[in-house]
Amino acid sequence: MTPQPNPQVGAAVKAADRAHVFHSWSAQELIDPLAVAGAEGSYFWDYEGKRYLDFTSGLVFTNIGYQHPKVVAAIQEQAATLSTFAPAFAIEARSEAARLIAERTPGDLDKIFFTNGGAEAVENATRMARLHTGRPKVLSAYRSYHGATSTAINLTGDPRRWPNDIGAAGVVHFWAPFLYRSPFHSETERQECERALQHLEDSIAFEGPGTIAAVILETIPGTAGIMTPPAGYLAGVREICDRYGIVFILDEVMAGFGRTGAWFAADHYDVTPDLMTFAKGVNSGYVPLGGVAISGAIAETFARRPYPGGLTYSGHPLACAAAVATINVMEEEDVVGQAARMGESVIGPGLRELASRHPSVGEVRGTGVFWALELVKDRETREPLVPYNAAGEANAPMAAFGAAAKAQGLWPFINMNRTHVVPPCNITEAEAKEGLAALDEALAVADQHTV
Repeated sequence: MTPQPNPQVGAAVKAADRAHVFHSWSAQELIDPLAVAGAEGSYFWDYEGKRYLDFTSGLVFTNIGYQHPKVVAAIQEQAATLSTFAPAFAIEARSEAARLIAERTPGDLDKIFFTNGGAEAVENATRMARLHTGRPKVLSAYRSYHGATSTAINLTGDPRRWPNDIGAAGVVHFWAPFLYRSPFHSETERQECERALQHLEDSIAFEGPGTIAAVILETIPGTAGIMTPPAGYLAGVREICDRYGIVFILDEVMAGFGRTGAWFAADHYDVTPDLMTFAKGVNSGYVPLGGVAISGAIAETFARRPYPGGLTYSGHPLACAAAVATINVMEEEDVVGQAARMGESVIGPGLRELASRHPSVGEVRGTGVFWALELVKDRETREPLVPYNAAGEANAPMAAFGAAAKAQGLWPFINMNRTHVVPPCNITEAEAKEGLAALDEALAVADQHTV
């Protein structure tokens, strides 16, 4: 689709937004949201007719891009057939979505509890773990994000938790492995794995194993930095949880449904959790949907004991129809294989080549279409390009980088001192190279702030 400029409509959209929309995570008078006129595939455009290559996939959810015709048609067909229905009934779209998801989850995660998004999935997974074990505490990692609802934000290990932390949620944080900024002073991936596992076991010992219901981890942390775990780490966490009767929860809200070049990131590590949360890519974000995939043992806990949780729109027919169509599209078009190939042959090599020429790039990490560039002032000291949780003038270097990317027609995903490369899983080679060229120009701006 060719964008058609219509600035008058754009001005009206912007005015109504500024008058009435209350935006998340924002000081309302300090933001200037772009008015979006349309989107298709890997691109969206504004009312001035400027087109952007979306290296954010929305919020890392448009895994098959915008406006895929088969998914749009499925939503339309479902709306015409049965647009909504209460969750206590067996509905074809809901049953089929659950079946297709369960076929792809690892191990015996064969029961699916549907939610409206990822945060609610985390809320319910945590509740299930506590009820299953009869224990109160949950351990989660620093450098993590699990959602903005009550328990999920307390589990989160980034600054968004701070103003929301009630200090009584039964949450204990620990350090997960991250060799580039190792909290364990490790020099190798093997050391980082061993020391991180020992730290987790020590944390469990001092908290009291009999008080801990669950350990929750993002299989590959997303917003916090796309830190792929070292070999053996997730298997080691699985073993520790088994030893102490602790439920192991993997959060695949961002990493799932093809983004890492596998259906789930857990597939790369040959590990099966007791509970797995999902959302975002399950239906490319076309209609809000999330859920929890549940193991046989935990499902059995609620076989004759009611599960005390539910949602009015759990398994909404429109959302489930979108999930069925999305999963089928991913199979038909080999979207998971495309993500793996793009990461291996285009995006990964392209980012490493950029790093070789730009002193602002401290590290490149990722897999599939799930990558991060760690931007630094000094490669030797690894000092971040901007301070942790920087704002205002302190964040000026990253703001300049972002503005330069947008000027090149690239919409970047920026968090703290990082830019993430998280385009749709079905991005083409030509589109990926277009984005890498735009990043090249933007990184030249970041380079101006190095020493």
